[in-house]
Amino acid sequence: MVFGISLGSATVSEIILFVLIAIVLFVIFKIGKSILKLLFGILANSILGVVSIFVLDYVFGMGIQIKAYVLLAAALFGLPAVGTFVILRLFGVPI
Repeated sequence: MVFGISLGSATVSEIILFVLIAIVLFVIFKIGKSILKLLFGILANSILGVVSIFVLDYVFGMGIQIKAYVLLAAALFGLPAVGTFVILRLFGVPI
């Protein structure tokens, strides 16, 4: 008995070990969840960037040529890169 509570066959060290494992699993879950959320955000931004380059070029005729560096920038930086290309194109800078 510990503090007047019968623990049955479990010892105090087993209970402490169980609590520590539960805490570690909880922390790993929280970190993993935030990493997955970040990766999903990056992936979604990249897909939106590449798709918007194609839409701007083919549907709206913005004149943004589909080149490797344009697609790479849109895939890495997403919509901010597309916005930069649109602004450059509106000021007459050939892309």
